[in-house]
Formats: sequence, structure tokens, C-alpha cells
Amino acid sequence: MHSFLWAFSGGLLLGVAVVGYLYVNGRIAGVSGLLAQAINPKTIAQTPAIWFVLGLVITPFIFSYFYTPDIQIDSNPYLLILAGLLVGFGTRMGSGCTSGHGICGISRLSKRSIIATLTFMFAGFVTVYLIRHVLGVNP
Repeated sequence: MHSFLWAFSGGLLLGVAVVGYLYVNGRIAGVSGLLAQAINPKTIAQTPAIWFVLGLVITPFIFSYFYTPDIQIDSNPYLLILAGLLVGFGTRMGSGCTSGHGICGISRLSKRSIIATLTFMFAGFVTVYLIRHVLGVNP
């Protein structure tokens, strides 16, 4: 299958999942918020977030059982961990993550989410440019 079809299929499944989560639970499926609920001992028994998060973790393993993607990650694992921590920090600062703002918020035409998405996308572009082209680091 062509790579664009995999991307399209993944986007379609993600769209169906977030719309389904909103329809069934009446809440937006922002992954950072769902993860916070899933690991919080006070809310874990009262929320279906754990199932959504488990689906995000388990699905790639199921997919890789049937299809072996041609993916190679050459980045420094420490830089990947640092990047993940910085994204988590930004998620708290921006009151939401890329999935909450970028997928759910923009689809609801939320001005706040559109501005947040434009801001973190711009920050990502500038960061990659500075690290790769100004500093010459190839993580």
C-alpha cells in the first residue's frame, strides 16, 4: 500500500476515534488530558480514558504483527526523551496538546485552538531550523 494511503487511513481512524469518544463520553479526546486521567488514582476508576490510552499504546503492536513498516529511528534517545518532556511541559502551558487543540479544537472551529496550533507548529518549525541549520546538530 502506498505511504499516503497509510497516512490517510491512520488519520481517518484517528478522526473516527475522537468523534466517537466525544459522542460517547461528551469529552474531547486530548491525549495529554486522557493520560492525566488514566494515571491519576482519583479518576482512574471513573473514566474510560485508560481504554483510549491503552488503545493508543497497543494498536502499533497489533499493526506491526500484520505489517512490518520500513521505519528506522536514528535519533539520539536522550534527545527524544528531552523532546517528549518539553512537549509535556508545553502541553501544560498551552492548556492542551496537539490532539486536543489540533484535531478536536480546530474541527470545532475554536479560535483558541487555532491560535494554539499555529503557535506550536511555528515554534516547532523554528526549533528544527535553529537546531539543524543554525547549530548544525543532526539528532
